[in-house]
Amino acid sequence: MFFTNSLENQLQQWNNSISKQPNNASAYIRRGMVYFKLAKIEESIQDFDTAERLDVQITPYLWQRGLSYYYAERFAEGAKQFEIDLTVNAQDVEETVWRYLCIARLSGVTEARNSLLLVKNDPRKIMLSIYDFFAGNCSKDDVLNVGKLAGLKGKFYSHLYLGLYYEVEGNLELAREYIVKAADDYKIDDYMWYLAVVHKHLRGWKF
Repeated sequence: MFFTNSLENQLQQWNNSISKQPNNASAYIRRGMVYFKLAKIEESIQDFDTAERLDVQITPYLWQRGLSYYYAERFAEGAKQFEIDLTVNAQDVEETVWRYLCIARLSGVTEARNSLLLVKNDPRKIMLSIYDFFAGNCSKDDVLNVGKLAGLKGKFYSHLYLGLYYEVEGNLELAREYIVKAADDYKIDDYMWYLAVVHKHLRGWKF
């Protein structure tokens, strides 16, 4: 209850800010992020779109909209958003993996793996391990072991991305196991933790 109330309070604050500064693109992005955390996916996309109309230069930085597109099942638009994002951040495993997930939902896992973009220099070891897993170059146990060495954040990310991987593979049992564990056992102060919670909620996964 406190969790939801806190987000509702944040939403009210951004509503107030936008009423005072209706042309502030950043405020729409921040409100859109709160909408997403509340699992209000369409509302989040509307705010991200408004921000883009107010400032066309932010398009390559709207990774949040790509995530919302995924949960709105607008996979072609999601893949396109992540491709645009990668023009300014080519070494980001997360953008690359989310593009993979969108393509997998749109055209199948084989097509997604065949079109997986090359990433070599993401500074986060857990992300490089996740990339290797999506590329078929290591096992889930390898990912989990690297995650353990990286502490709470590493455990969270290893479980989240394993769950996302198995969902597009059609293995819903493993997907549920890993994503629920990411959301329930490895809470971190990060937008992606909220994504895990939203994922669990939208899928109706309780435990």
